Amino acid sequence: MKKLISAHMKFIPDFKNTSIDPHQSLWFVYQAEKLIVKVKGDSVSIPCKPDLQQFNHAPNQEQYIGSLDGRACFAAELPEDVTIPDGWEAKSLRELFSSLEEEFIWIAGLANQLVDWNRSHQFCGRCATPNVDKDNERAKICPQCGLINYPRLSPAVIVAVRKGNQLLLAQNQRFRSGYYSVLAGFVEPGETLEDCVKREILEEVNIKVKNIRYFDSQPWPFPNSLMVGFTAEYAGGEIKANAAEIVDAHWFSADNLPLIPPKITIARWLIDWFRKESQAS
Repeated sequence: MKKLISAHMKFIPDFKNTSIDPHQSLWFVYQAEKLIVKVKGDSVSIPCKPDLQQFNHAPNQEQYIGSLDGRACFAAELPEDVTIPDGWEAKSLRELFSSLEEEFIWIAGLANQLVDWNRSHQFCGRCATPNVDKDNERAKICPQCGLINYPRLSPAVIVAVRKGNQLLLAQNQRFRSGYYSVLAGFVEPGETLEDCVKREILEEVNIKVKNIRYFDSQPWPFPNSLMVGFTAEYAGGEIKANAAEIVDAHWFSADNLPLIPPKITIARWLIDWFRKESQAS
């Protein structure tokens, strides 16, 4: 499918729309965890305000999330029982990786995170009073006890482990497409990022690592992760995949890689880094 956004567009995140005309606003509307997009031939697009009139139910849980080149952007959702009109489809963000410009993907990801947060924080977790939106920042506050909830963020590490001229890749139980990737896992309370790297690699494939170095980071809105990338070197052990999470794991050379993640992902950035390092050595 064709990409319907020009290069070099700039998104400015914000929580309060004070001056932008909403008529040509962009609406990132979710239904059952899928983004609703307009499909015409081999192209897809994000709906603007007038497009919403085609739906027999107005989106709810509306939130202003910022502006894209002066156009207001909103997140919202539709109930699962609302019928999507002809010419529109509900697609997962992963399905749209190759058909939407990357800037749209990350705005849609932010929208997904905020829709999920808004849905799951309607009531105070301390006293069960209905929350209200805070007026000076993106947060919800309990009018009864004052408990404040910010959008949830779950840090996770993702690691490229090298053993000489080979890279450790694994196929996770969750990977429906059958691709192999570098290993990742969520940070636990009281744990440093480096400790998490060591623990996750050991738990998932029985390998010890050393020389852990920060690489890059990427928000990963499925629905609320922050991926923190690292490189590391093999320090010992034989691969033994944890069957509860890993289908298969092996060492791969740069010229013999299996099916790998798309270029938009930090997993792919790490794999491409390994390929470049292998060519240089």
